[in-house]
Amino acid sequence: MSEEKKGWLRRRVEQAIQRGLTDAYNTVKVDPDKFLLQMRAAYGVPINSFQGVYSVPVEQLDSVAAEIIQAGMKMAAAEGAGLGLGGVLTIVPDLGILSAITMRTIQKLSLVYGFEFNTDDEIAELWVAAASAAGVDVGREIVEKQVVNRFVPKVIHRIAAQASGEVVEKWAGRVIPVLSSAIGGALNYYFVRKWGERAMSHFRQKHIRMREQMARPLIEG
Repeated sequence: MSEEKKGWLRRRVEQAIQRGLTDAYNTVKVDPDKFLLQMRAAYGVPINSFQGVYSVPVEQLDSVAAEIIQAGMKMAAAEGAGLGLGGVLTIVPDLGILSAITMRTIQKLSLVYGFEFNTDDEIAELWVAAASAAGVDVGREIVEKQVVNRFVPKVIHRIAAQASGEVVEKWAGRVIPVLSSAIGGALNYYFVRKWGERAMSHFRQKHIRMREQMARPLIEG
């Protein structure tokens, strides 16, 4: 693929990711109450609220998180294989759906480790995690995270810019329609795995720090 075509494709990809993440921010949200029931019924986590996860062994939470990432990977692979038949022509709708799947996966991982996203500050923290999953450092913007309506769009733009370069390099093969279905499915699979694992690491580390903070009064007392 020529540099000119790569440049054109990257712009399309960046726009698609930005649009998909913006839609995910506005409309595609995991219902915490329903997910709490799922954690109890489907994953066997004995909690009545998300604060209860701090009394659950971390290894059990890690197991649930791994299953959630696997489920997101399978869904993304199936979606990528179907839309991939159209090659580069389906990149825009494909990335919109992929962004939604990825953000729902990240939201679930946030809840698994006890971090809800009801307040503006919690929503901002969720997008800090999404940026971390995409390999984006938003340290400079942290001071602005209290103003969510300004912070989130800026983070989405940074994520889209970062991800578009990686996506174009890996998805260049999708311009060949005969191969694009298999390539689309495989790349979507690994895209969610990579972001999911990074997000899991982010929330797990934050969860461990919270446990340590909660344990200090007991130790000092």
